[in-house]
Amino acid sequence: MDDALKRPGRLDRPTFVPPPDEAARLRILDLALADKHAERLDLARLAKLTPLFSGADLRALVEAALDHVIDEAIDLGHAPPLSMDHLEAALPELHPTTAEWLASARNYVDFANQTGRYDEVAAFLRSKEAKRLKHRTS
Repeated sequence: MDDALKRPGRLDRPTFVPPPDEAARLRILDLALADKHAERLDLARLAKLTPLFSGADLRALVEAALDHVIDEAIDLGHAPPLSMDHLEAALPELHPTTAEWLASARNYVDFANQTGRYDEVAAFLRSKEAKRLKHRTS
């Protein structure tokens, strides 16, 4: 962000906006799939499988799953509905884009938080949601 925007009286305090929690991911998936020809979707399960995914990451997951549908349609000669199998097949192709930013933010929390400026980020990094990603990537 441009330093002029960070001067006093403007956007002078950092505001941490965490990645969507499980309930928000469920709603984002519901909206992203609302107009898609789909069946047998377990969006609650998919929301659990996507910790730290941003809204854009979730939309990319839907698009990747639709690519799988297209591939299957070419093989079958007709378009099958989008299914949980397509979404789960696409999932390993994607990673949460927030993970890299959070790794950088951890350095600020660990080494530059004497004033408490990054306390919200620190609390998030200690949360169950962030810990799930650590276990998923290790």
